[in-house]
Amino acid sequence: MVGDRTPSVFLETPYLETYGAFSPDGRWVAYQSDESGRPDIYVRPFVPPGAAGTAAGAAGGQWQVSTVGGVFPAWQPDGKELYYLNAAGVMMAAPITVTGATLEPGAPVVLFPTRIYGGGVDAQQGRQYDVARDGRFLINTVLSDATAAPITLVMNWNPEAKK
Repeated sequence: MVGDRTPSVFLETPYLETYGAFSPDGRWVAYQSDESGRPDIYVRPFVPPGAAGTAAGAAGGQWQVSTVGGVFPAWQPDGKELYYLNAAGVMMAAPITVTGATLEPGAPVVLFPTRIYGGGVDAQQGRQYDVARDGRFLINTVLSDATAAPITLVMNWNPEAKK
C-alpha cells in the first residue's frame, strides 16, 4: 500500500450496503445491498480515490449477481466465480466474465446445502464460510449428531523428539 492512505467513501446510497469483498485482482467489489427490497449481491468496479478525477465507486456500472436474494459474497480465487448464500443458506455460484471495463455475471447455480451454524444468513454472525486458494470451502457447520466425537487438538507435537 503506497500513496495517500486517507480513507474515502466507496459507495454512499440510502440503502444498506455491507460485507464488501474485493476481487482477487482488486478491480471489483462484490457486496450485499438491500436496494432491491431484500438482501442481494451486487458488483461494481473499484476506482481508487482521485483516479481519473472520479470518486471511489463512481465510475463504471453496477451489476446485480443474485436473482432471488443473497448474502455474504466471496470470490473464487481466480475471480471467475462469485459465491454467496441464498435465503435458505444454500451455497450459490455465479460465473463472472470480465471484458475490459465491463463485468458480466452469469446465471447463478445451486452448489450445495451448507448446514451452516445458525442457518448461515444471520447478519449478527457474519459470513460463516471462506474459500481457500485451491477453491475448497471452509464452512462452520452444524454437527448432524449430538453424540459425535469431539475434535482433539494436539499442540506442539514433535514425532522427531522420540528418536
